Amino acid sequence: MKSKRAKACDISKKVKDIVWKRDGGKCIVCGNHEAMPNSHFIRRSQGGLGIEENIVTMCHRCHMMYDQGIDRKAIEAHTERYLKSKYPDWDRNNLTYKKW
Repeated sequence: MKSKRAKACDISKKVKDIVWKRDGGKCIVCGNHEAMPNSHFIRRSQGGLGIEENIVTMCHRCHMMYDQGIDRKAIEAHTERYLKSKYPDWDRNNLTYKKW
């Protein structure tokens, strides 16, 4: 049985479908069409929610560079600008699981 936090951080099919459409079916970093809507802006390990405001479409290469820290700061800045352009009230403080 999954914890409430694990459930909150999972990405539902509904969210993946919304993000895929929002991102035009391609990586938001490099434009590669061999991509998936499964990258958390705020990492799952840090309580990043599985909501559309925290999920983006990335190809395997860009996702790895983001997760492994190779280009994390540059990709994070690009992703933050991208999400702010899609959601005018976007606030990174609203993207993490809060127990209380």
